[in-house]
Amino acid sequence: MELINTTFLGLGLAADAFAVSLSSGFVIQRIKFNKALKIALFFGMFQAIMPLIGWLMGLSFREIMTNIDHWIAFILLFGIGSKMIYEAYKNIDKDEKFNPLDTYTLLALAIATSIDALAAGLGLSLLKTSILFPCILIGLITFSLSFLGVFIGNKFGGIFNQKIEIIGGLTLILIGTKILIEDLIKPI
Repeated sequence: MELINTTFLGLGLAADAFAVSLSSGFVIQRIKFNKALKIALFFGMFQAIMPLIGWLMGLSFREIMTNIDHWIAFILLFGIGSKMIYEAYKNIDKDEKFNPLDTYTLLALAIATSIDALAAGLGLSLLKTSILFPCILIGLITFSLSFLGVFIGNKFGGIFNQKIEIIGGLTLILIGTKILIEDLIKPI
């Protein structure tokens, strides 16, 4: 696969991780390099690994995964987003907040935003193309955009004040819904 096509594939696959990174940056109070790095590493690594897993699965599981991948992403993002909204209302007077740096939360977000990369890997296996270069490039693009997204989200998160968890939760739900709708209405 040539550089330009792989770059566009990487940008497309990184879009959801970038949006979630923005939401994460919204709710992180004091952003530090290591916090943004943790988020970017999770998203970048999963976006790099998932195409490889999809590629290795090849054609044998392609039909099963393409029939349910959008549902998995939707359920994960809807669940996490709903939890953020619930906690925003529940903790109005408390200091407890949704923590996008929690390892389990970050793991679920990374999986949810990289399921489309798994499907892309399945597609690449059909093309009988080398998978190493696309995996590396997709991971680097996602890492870079996610790292940047955390800082951008943090910079503008103060504008929304206490409503940011609700906005972040709604963003995750909308991303999950977008993934579900796009997969359900795509031509066969």
